[in-house]
Amino acid sequence: MKTHAGRKLSRPTGARMGLLRNMTASLLKHEQIKTTLAKAREVSRYAERVMAVAKGKNLAAYRKVGAEIPDQDLQRKIYDVLVPRYQSRPGGCTRVFRLGRRLSDGSEMALVKLVQ
Repeated sequence: MKTHAGRKLSRPTGARMGLLRNMTASLLKHEQIKTTLAKAREVSRYAERVMAVAKGKNLAAYRKVGAEIPDQDLQRKIYDVLVPRYQSRPGGCTRVFRLGRRLSDGSEMALVKLVQ
């Protein structure tokens, strides 16, 4: 998934894309993650795109999702559990909740969840 807009998160492109892929995989695996607000908003956008592509259920969609999420077990969960759950939903399968500031450095924290 190529993105041309969004936050840079103080990282070069490769590191940022790796961060988004890993956090998206964690979100889809555990169905919720806790992170900073800026990362949460970007991961939410990225996960929405992955889920939108996965809803296609054709060979191209399988390959695109496989390029973003290399874990076979997680791909199976996406297609067997998550896609049927969100198939009728036109979008918005993630939600970001603000949690307040972190004590150590004062960063705004957030919880990203998949909606039920």
